[in-house]
Amino acid sequence: MNESTEGLFLGLISGTSMDGVDAALVRRRRGTVELVAANTTRYPPDLARTLVTASSGRGSCEELGALDVALGDCFAAAANALLAGAGVAADAVTAVGSHGQTLLHRPEGAFSLQIGDPARIAQATGITTVADFRRADLAAGGEGAPLAPVFHQAVFADRSQARAVLNLGGISNLTLLRPGMPVLAFDVGPANTLTDTLARETSGEPFDRDGALAAAGRPHAPLLEALLADPWFPRPPPKSTGPELFNLDWVRAHPGARDLPAADLAATCIELAAAAVAHAVDENAPGMARLYCCGGGVHNPVLMRRLRAVLPGTRVETTAALGVDPDFLEAMCFAWLAGERLAGRPGNLPSVTGARRPAVLGAIHHP
Repeated sequence: MNESTEGLFLGLISGTSMDGVDAALVRRRRGTVELVAANTTRYPPDLARTLVTASSGRGSCEELGALDVALGDCFAAAANALLAGAGVAADAVTAVGSHGQTLLHRPEGAFSLQIGDPARIAQATGITTVADFRRADLAAGGEGAPLAPVFHQAVFADRSQARAVLNLGGISNLTLLRPGMPVLAFDVGPANTLTDTLARETSGEPFDRDGALAAAGRPHAPLLEALLADPWFPRPPPKSTGPELFNLDWVRAHPGARDLPAADLAATCIELAAAAVAHAVDENAPGMARLYCCGGGVHNPVLMRRLRAVLPGTRVETTAALGVDPDFLEAMCFAWLAGERLAGRPGNLPSVTGARRPAVLGAIHHP
């Protein structure tokens, strides 16, 4: 298949915070990618709780199947709401690219599970839908993640200056774009996933709004040191991870963690996130002048403040400085990847994922 990648594409994703669906409508034209419209559709509280339960490995096959259907309908509703709000007809959109909702990421086992039935999305929107983006890279021996760096390269690479892009989702991942060198990108460690869980435990909120919980606490130095000693952090790229490793059970398995107030735990987890990023930058891009951040973590002032403190020689700002909304960069990525799939072009970067070869990513579902 070698369809044109000019025109409108719609991207859908829900991240490890599991709080809702980000939808982005983009226009591809002469090699550029423009955000036309975007929105976030929050999950109903019952659905959000069910997702958290399913991601912890609890639930039957029947429950997982029903959840796949419910998520497909939810993703389709988010797409239709975005189009209605933008006044764009479905037949004007070439394709939807849906990442889905990750429940489990196990690259060491060569699988990664995303749900949100794409056939239902195609039927409910009337738009060709591309999904299941990770499987081909995994089959080629890669990690299946991160996938956004190929999009970062397409929209942010500059021939004259090095740039670093940091996604602050549930997990943080870093992309290094250096002129004349292969793209280097990898997961860094937990960003919001630990404080998200603490917020759900303490207030019922899906995340630590404005970093209020972390701001009320103090980092616990011995616990921070113990967490940073985990062997995952010094592992060289390629590497990817998720809440399967970095969760509160992991934190609370360390001595003294269970005795700390939730605010101190949150402050320690923020310090961990910042320290892991600082180590990744210092090890792989010493002297990096600018770091462009995206993802939900850009709205956590405590996290952003700590990043600036631990990277004193680096200007830390958001991708808005490059003209891209930091809240919808990943949704834009999957809209773009849908276009690459229809054109039959590879969507992975072997230098990033460790795959043996470039791979065309995604399965196509027609309405």
